Amino acid sequence: MLSNKRIQELELVMEFEKVEECFKEVSSWIENVGRKRLKEMINLDDSLEMLLQAQKQFREFDLVASEYCRRGQEALKKMDRWEDFSSVDVHSYRVKLQTYRDQLEEFCTQLDESRHRVCETVRLYEFFDKVRRGNCCVEEGVKS
Repeated sequence: MLSNKRIQELELVMEFEKVEECFKEVSSWIENVGRKRLKEMINLDDSLEMLLQAQKQFREFDLVASEYCRRGQEALKKMDRWEDFSSVDVHSYRVKLQTYRDQLEEFCTQLDESRHRVCETVRLYEFFDKVRRGNCCVEEGVKS
């Protein structure tokens, strides 16, 4: 039984090394591209026209970012079996796996929050634009 468990652990280590390439690619993209683009979305422009342009750019970014999140989650799912192993030999791999999981979860959460913030900001600006146009029409009617 002990031998079988050791063989399973070695198989998991070999599987981790295969999946780690995907983790590294996703992690590198998050750090070098994803986080920077999310920071750019913090300060949204003040005009509806500029905001709609920013929303369009965010949607394009969101498609790519969501794909990286999906790939990272699929890779993590392949490694779910690691939860059953607690040997010292596997510990360093579990630590790496948890680091990737934390980074991915944090980024995906930030992406969701940014998506929501951009959408709500656009809706708010559209509402204010309608109100402003309505007030202009009322003012013009009063002047006539």
